[in-house]
Amino acid sequence: MRRFFLVLILAFMPLAATAQATPSATSLIADYISVNGNNTIIASGNVEVLHGTTLMRAQRIQYTEDGQLLVIEGPIYLVDGEDTVFIADSATLSKDLTNGVMRSARLVLNQQLQIAAAEINRVDGRFVELTKTTASSCEVCAKNPVPLWQIRAKRIIHDQEERQLYFEGAQFQVLNVPVMYFPRLRLPDPSVKRSTGFLTPKFRNTDRLGNGIKAPYFIAIGDSRDLTLEPYLTSTGAKSLSARYRQAFKNGTVQVEGALSHDNLVTEDIRGYLFANGNFDIGRDFELTFDLERVTDRAYLADYGLPTKDRLDSEISIARTKPVEHVDAGLIYFESLRTNEENELIPTVVASANYHKRYHPEWIGGQANLKFEGLGYLRQSNNDIAGRDVIRATAFADWNTSHRFSNGMIGAMSAYGAVDFYHVFQDSTFSNSITRPHGAASVELRWPFEKMSGRANHMIEPIVQLVYAASSGPSVPNEDATQIDFDEGNLFAFSRFPGADQVEYGPRLNTGITYTRRDIAGWSASVTMGRIFRAQDFGQFGSLTGLNSTKSDWVFAAQAETAWGLQLANRMLFDDRLEFAKNELRLSINTDRLQLTSGYIWIEADPSQSLPDDTSEFSLSSSYEFRPDWYASTSWNYDFTASRASKSGIGLQYRNECVTIDLSVARSYSSSTSTDPSTDIGLSVGLNGFGGGSKKTKNRRNCTG
Repeated sequence: MRRFFLVLILAFMPLAATAQATPSATSLIADYISVNGNNTIIASGNVEVLHGTTLMRAQRIQYTEDGQLLVIEGPIYLVDGEDTVFIADSATLSKDLTNGVMRSARLVLNQQLQIAAAEINRVDGRFVELTKTTASSCEVCAKNPVPLWQIRAKRIIHDQEERQLYFEGAQFQVLNVPVMYFPRLRLPDPSVKRSTGFLTPKFRNTDRLGNGIKAPYFIAIGDSRDLTLEPYLTSTGAKSLSARYRQAFKNGTVQVEGALSHDNLVTEDIRGYLFANGNFDIGRDFELTFDLERVTDRAYLADYGLPTKDRLDSEISIARTKPVEHVDAGLIYFESLRTNEENELIPTVVASANYHKRYHPEWIGGQANLKFEGLGYLRQSNNDIAGRDVIRATAFADWNTSHRFSNGMIGAMSAYGAVDFYHVFQDSTFSNSITRPHGAASVELRWPFEKMSGRANHMIEPIVQLVYAASSGPSVPNEDATQIDFDEGNLFAFSRFPGADQVEYGPRLNTGITYTRRDIAGWSASVTMGRIFRAQDFGQFGSLTGLNSTKSDWVFAAQAETAWGLQLANRMLFDDRLEFAKNELRLSINTDRLQLTSGYIWIEADPSQSLPDDTSEFSLSSSYEFRPDWYASTSWNYDFTASRASKSGIGLQYRNECVTIDLSVARSYSSSTSTDPSTDIGLSVGLNGFGGGSKKTKNRRNCTG
């Protein structure tokens, strides 16, 4: 069928056409276009009108004689910008499509919120007035004739510039049943991410506080600042008011949150917490960060459902990182909330400064690193030994290089040297000043063998590393190297100690072998096994670390991964008699409908590492879509040593295109900050379609699905 195209300059009607469009021009395309004797244009058949960013489709349009109005017959489909769509049976609109009346119409915002109205009146391209309306983000059609929720109102005004919806005489209905009535109601449209008003209320039930409700109120102070206030009232008489303030600057951000509470759980009249953090670009590539954490008592965070930290750390630091250089300095204040720790006896103030520079020396090749570190610990106690304070300064340099030989072998050499300077206060078992030089050198050979066989690629790589280090050194306070974890990650390291206060002495031979299989079907598996041989045991490691003999325990690690989302990992530490000191198993599944993570860990008791009892724990966390729109989640931690669960939880969520309902039940049997068990039940209901952007769902209800 032949199509006709005209560019109309409506300001100069009745001229029918012009050869060149201007910014105020309107383009018209239709199957048939005719002009009668009064210069009235009539377009019919698949009519399209384009004016600026507004596109309209209709079956018939008639331009009035003065060219100021368009009489339109539908069905009408009008798109105004990216997020606003009008659908109507008939309309009378101005020449630029910004003013006029649309009858038997619908307004669709952000492809989610639909408002049906008997009549829609557009005013100046900014305001849209809808009368006798029904608003919902639920799909409504013959298959789903009753929306889960809807708001019926006498009138709705949509301010397209402020992106707000104003309701008059609004009635909120659930499955056609009236629930609430609002004489006046204001809600943000779906495109708004920040708007002053109430957020979704939350219902909470706990053993300690009883039934309660939280009603957060969000205040958008400006484009760069906002404040959220959240009162919390419970059936036991507890009252709490929390606040969160956020502000963005040109060179950084700040967030402050806290709460004041009154309840009958403790003797104090007022309980609360204060957390603050921020980061700023202060010039010359330096970044300043700070973090403040304070609470009134150990159990407050757990009682009020806040992040259950058992050690608070308030920190201020400055850092700069470049491709070959890093520098930082910081100050941290620690406060323990653990019931078995005394703050006077732990390092509460820690100061640090670091400088790291990387080089690539041409005269010797490879890579070299130069590091300087300063560290200080301060305890509140004035007692000897228990109140020990330490200052350490370290100068460190290392170098490493590698080379591939013609037969495929890979050789590597590494060396480091360091000097530590210690100053010790309030500990008569050490000298006030200690200097400790130390260093080590290593040579390493790897010989990877690779073969493609059938559907898979196989690679075997044996590794041998010979390390030489001094056999002794001065004794220094050990503050940061108390928990030793021997695994495949540090099998070929210069030292198995996790911190700088302890140095591994003596020559040793580190050995290992790795096997990897990659199948063309998309799954892979790998195994690593190794151990350490020493000429002499210097007694640096406890009997249960796996490192306390001339022959270490065996390190074993295996992992497998499939193309459909299964991951399995196992790490073990065992001796020649197959007696395990540690065994850790991790399993995860990640598919479209199931996300599951579980693990089991066994660690033999080792009082020398502050582990007086065996550790035997199982953990499980999962989420499963058992029906379209329905999701179940579980979490469970079980302590086999104590023969009881430590915490557990279940959750049920329903979400589709128009509503999200969350129900959760969590049970904590004990924690590091409290020995009292507690149960926490939470419920929240959110209506999708007002503010915060549209919440898409793959299971959106539709008329054809």
